Amino acid sequence: MIDIGANLTHDSFDKDRDTVIAEAQAVGVSHFIITGSDLHCSAKAINLAHQYPDCCFATAGIHPHHAADYSSSVLAELKQLLCEDKVVAVGETGLDYFRDFSPRPQQMKSFEAHIELAVETSLPMFLHQRDAHKDFLPVLKQHRDHISDVVVHCFTDTKEALYDYLDLDCYIGITGWICDERRGRHLIPLVHDIPLNRFLIETDSPYLMPRNLKPKPKSRRNEPKYLPHIAEFIAQQLNCDTQTFIQHTVTNSQRFFSID
Repeated sequence: MIDIGANLTHDSFDKDRDTVIAEAQAVGVSHFIITGSDLHCSAKAINLAHQYPDCCFATAGIHPHHAADYSSSVLAELKQLLCEDKVVAVGETGLDYFRDFSPRPQQMKSFEAHIELAVETSLPMFLHQRDAHKDFLPVLKQHRDHISDVVVHCFTDTKEALYDYLDLDCYIGITGWICDERRGRHLIPLVHDIPLNRFLIETDSPYLMPRNLKPKPKSRRNEPKYLPHIAEFIAQQLNCDTQTFIQHTVTNSQRFFSID
């Protein structure tokens, strides 16, 4: 399995990152795409990808929460990071109107600048969208033909949004959110509408630990080792053999990120 969204730079992993990776590999998670969410985090993700060269890759970008930090100098530094051989996507970037940690105009400027970098580098885009579909879609649609590939990661939106992204030939990243009986139940019928060749899976660890894990872990920290649980749960909803479903996601991940 390939976890396409693991925040392994998070300080909660600093004391036992080797163990976290080893335990995930022991249950079949062979590769990890480490998410970059600002300049410092992206550089750390790249360093970790070099530290674990056989199993880790990185993205480089500025999360919309940090879009207030965006500037021309930041853009120049980000452009340099995207030239690193371990970087496999531009992002995390996009729009987040749920938290609004950064002003919306600044989020939009940062998002559009990332799109320009993706077009220039021919790298795929690792995108975040929450409560911002109305503004997010027109921008993506305008530039989609010039972007090599797109994943809308950690998808939690509506059927209409899903169809809009699939119409743009985007990949869809599903997390353990679908295992949350409080907030994720609406995703269960929606996953039937995602073509198997557009499906990617991720933990978004250390966030979004699946709520239906049994026995319930003592720690609230999500980890890549729970990816098999997410895959099995999705496969059950699809009435699909789990290994067949996993193989589709692996093939899709390899194709999207251009990794072996």
